[in-house]
Amino acid sequence: MTAAAARNARSGVARFAIRPALRRREFGLLAIVAATLVVGHASLASTEAGRLTLGDVHLLGAYLGALLVVHLAFVVTGRRMDQVLLPVVAMLGGVSLLVMERLPQDLVVQRFGGHSFGLADLQFGWLVLSLVLLGVLAILVRSDNWLRLYKYTWAAAGIALLLAVFVFGRDVNGAQLNLCLGPVCGQPSELVKVILVVFMAGYLADTRELLARSSTRVGPVRLPPIPYLIPMGAMLGIALGVVAFQHDLGSALLYFLVFLFLLYIATARLTYVVLGLLVFLAGSGILYELYPVVRLRVDIWLNPWADPQGAGYQTLRALYAFGSGGILGTGLGAGLPSAGGAPAIPVIQSDFVFAAIGEELGLIGALAILACYLVIAERGLRIAATAQDDFRALLAAGLTLVVVVQAAIIVGGNLRVVPLTGITLPFVSYGGSSLVANALVVGLLLALSDRGVEPPPPPRPRGRAFRSAGERIR
Repeated sequence: MTAAAARNARSGVARFAIRPALRRREFGLLAIVAATLVVGHASLASTEAGRLTLGDVHLLGAYLGALLVVHLAFVVTGRRMDQVLLPVVAMLGGVSLLVMERLPQDLVVQRFGGHSFGLADLQFGWLVLSLVLLGVLAILVRSDNWLRLYKYTWAAAGIALLLAVFVFGRDVNGAQLNLCLGPVCGQPSELVKVILVVFMAGYLADTRELLARSSTRVGPVRLPPIPYLIPMGAMLGIALGVVAFQHDLGSALLYFLVFLFLLYIATARLTYVVLGLLVFLAGSGILYELYPVVRLRVDIWLNPWADPQGAGYQTLRALYAFGSGGILGTGLGAGLPSAGGAPAIPVIQSDFVFAAIGEELGLIGALAILACYLVIAERGLRIAATAQDDFRALLAAGLTLVVVVQAAIIVGGNLRVVPLTGITLPFVSYGGSSLVANALVVGLLLALSDRGVEPPPPPRPRGRAFRSAGERIR
């Protein structure tokens, strides 16, 4: 073997070898998360029991065990990834588990193999599955070519999923959202948001310079280069049309806002934002006139007191919950999850879980949840800023926007800042498809943040006797 071949072989080993490396920052943050969740669980159990007790900790213990396994897998494989994202997601998931344990368990009941599982058990199962998916993606994804090269294939698969829901979907509260395989049902629109980000990142990476510098002149007006926007606009238009026809207005709004923000990030042209907002206003007016469900939600947003016992009941109960919580909250287990045998806020486990948190953890708890999403935004945009090329940068920015914009939309709906759209609060609301899709997002972000295997330590300097012997041999 020649000297060059030997060097290449050694460099190949250094590139692909697994070198375990401690992740001290991640471990410390996970320890803080674990301590916080244990205190929260003890508070909930003590309130419900009327005495100081730790209660049944098997679900929380298993959840913390799953987090430890994922952390150890990162340590053993030696991936040099972001060390903040996993603890933040762990905190949001742990709060979700506590809230689902606190709510009435018969809100959601499913049977598998002759056994019935309530709300907390089901949420725990989805959380563990999401952590496994997050860990597998973060460890195994070493290249983005399978996303970059097949962007049109991914876009076509996403549209096919939406059309499958349109044909075979199940109606939920007036919206055709779910696709069921046996006893398991999910919302493909949650997965489609990730697919569309992959497509938009790939397309914008290829055409960014043209979109940023070229223009189409219509008389005295300079417009963006319309021919280069047609492929992306067509894909987005089909997706928006399908979800709007299914009355899935939350997903339609999410798709559009992520598209608009990502287009501005890629081109830095304010013209796109202005035109996008004009299109949004025009489209909103058309939907308001065409769809009674849109008209109803806007009317509830403007004046929920017009029908306080009917259409406006959910929104008003959520506002009362925030008012009841005040600054410090009523305490876990001391709020009002049900009244007269029915949930105090309908669909509290998904659409209005932020209102439940605001009541029992107060303004401080609600702000802590929002701070977690701000941390996700900061870490995701940091990953985008340090990316090696345009595709990875746009993909990281788009994936971050998916989580942050979705959280902003549902929190704004709970607070009556914007009309309620019915999407979930990432990592907190009940729902398997939402947890799995957002775990896919964070897993990809972790993979994009990887800096490669830790290089081997430099060789120790040899003593004078060894150097003299080496010189004599040479």
